[in-house]
Amino acid sequence: MTVLALVEPGEELSLQALSLARDLGDPVHVLTFADQPELGAYGVHTVHAAVHDQLSSYAPAAWAACLEQLADRIEPDAIVAAGTNRGNEVLAHLAARRDLPFAANCTAVGSDGTVTRVRWGGSLLEEARINADLKVLSVAPHMVEATTVNGREANVETFEPDLEEQVVRVAEHAETPSAGISLAEAKVVVSGGRGVGSADGFGMLEELAGLLNAAVGCSRVVTMAGWRPHTDQVGQTGTKVAPDLYIACGISGATQHIAGCKGAKKILAINSDAEAPILASADYAVIGDLAEVVPAITAELRKAQSS
Repeated sequence: MTVLALVEPGEELSLQALSLARDLGDPVHVLTFADQPELGAYGVHTVHAAVHDQLSSYAPAAWAACLEQLADRIEPDAIVAAGTNRGNEVLAHLAARRDLPFAANCTAVGSDGTVTRVRWGGSLLEEARINADLKVLSVAPHMVEATTVNGREANVETFEPDLEEQVVRVAEHAETPSAGISLAEAKVVVSGGRGVGSADGFGMLEELAGLLNAAVGCSRVVTMAGWRPHTDQVGQTGTKVAPDLYIACGISGATQHIAGCKGAKKILAINSDAEAPILASADYAVIGDLAEVVPAITAELRKAQSS
């Protein structure tokens, strides 16, 4: 069973998608936009490096056209991409071009052709069957581990697609002003919710984050109140994070928020409400007033670091 995977430039989630692609079959072919022979370590047989003037920046229709033309050449049984904004958009274009069903946010595939998908912001898993000879699916972020299988280098072949003039493409990247570590890359995230009380209340979280070399996040209700910018929001409509430790301070734990932090290896919840929904997802919990608990943790960290 031949599999074709889309690997986005510099996207760690694409490596996770390759692990699921291997479960679908072998050989695994990859469409990318740079020579990446190191992908052989992830079980890739051949890297097809697309070259065209219209590929100098992200253009969803052009990427989909590349996938379609490469699929015509190698005749895969499945096409896979990471469940990123770009991955889902490109596969949606491809599915529309080929009149195929598209299964987004999959976590596993069965030998009988069934897939397990994340639905309703992570609150349930759905088992479904893709009724098509060519399966098109994306892999849910942080649900499949990116594992290597050997140290070989993949074959690299130049792929020159035949592209018509595309209407939609990225013309400019505007960097979001930020200070410190980004949410997406942080190993530790200290996040606050309604229980923090005010914008000023985030001062103690900033202090704790500074000691832990962490990023500061927040829940949706905080951004709606204007206490923090949307770029700090963790959740289904914000940033999805996967730190080693996620510290949730005064966050009730709505389904949409859990969808954004469930990739964390460990979750510590600090909450005055012993019945808060987030406690069901937490590995550790401190029930108490975060205005007392957080400064106490900060004081102990300072004492440990100075000794």
